[in-house]
Amino acid sequence: MNYELSKRYSRHIILDGFGRDGQEKLLNSKVLIVGAGGLGSPCALYLAAAGVGTIGIADADVVSVSNLQRQVIHFTDDAGHNKVDSAREKMQRLNPDVHVVTYTDFITAQNAVDIFREYDFIIDCTDSFASKYLVNDACVLLGKPFCIAGIVRYAGQIMTHVPGTACYRCLFPEPPQENEVETCAMVGVLGSAVGTMGTLQATEAIKYLTGIGSLLTDTVLTYDALSAQFMRMDFARDAHCRLCGDEPSITQLTEYSFQPCRVRQG
Repeated sequence: MNYELSKRYSRHIILDGFGRDGQEKLLNSKVLIVGAGGLGSPCALYLAAAGVGTIGIADADVVSVSNLQRQVIHFTDDAGHNKVDSAREKMQRLNPDVHVVTYTDFITAQNAVDIFREYDFIIDCTDSFASKYLVNDACVLLGKPFCIAGIVRYAGQIMTHVPGTACYRCLFPEPPQENEVETCAMVGVLGSAVGTMGTLQATEAIKYLTGIGSLLTDTVLTYDALSAQFMRMDFARDAHCRLCGDEPSITQLTEYSFQPCRVRQG
């Protein structure tokens, strides 16, 4: 690591338990962020600032004015532009040494495996249950570690999976029905609370890549912004889980059509 890099990352390097070795690990790591919205915005900025060597970001959407209340990587002038292009521009302005790879397609059952296998850690920053189950399933089938989070109104939740620990389906075996879900487009979401969850996701990635601390595996961490309270709920891998259990029945990806963050008609 040269002098300029040592200077940029000096506050990491002097951390007990992190040091130069931890920073080198980040510089040599590859992380994929699925979703360049409210969760993905702070996550992408903090991973770029931290010096993760390669950051992929996947999103087929364009920036709209209604995004700007919480999607802080995008600015007013970015409205109408591809989110991944907007995100890459801010990330590279923040840290030009980071290599940003953009995917202007949504992650699907057809492309997930090919894209995910190139990365060390996957972060689900989507607002769709269909996408969350797809990311979970693809990562488990590939043996990839990942972090998943979600938030609506003032409350969020986050968990991390590494091979051998509980997956998302251990806790929520099947996606909910559309009429069972309140979505951000229907009931709103506090922008700064979304930022809290996305920042936690970046921290989980950094911890995994450097080997510091303990991850949110076999655990769901919930956050209530109104009371400023966090609560941990521990749970074990389900031996009967259809995906990661002892006798899995899910052996290939299924693409769900339910996209819950659209405004319900009627």
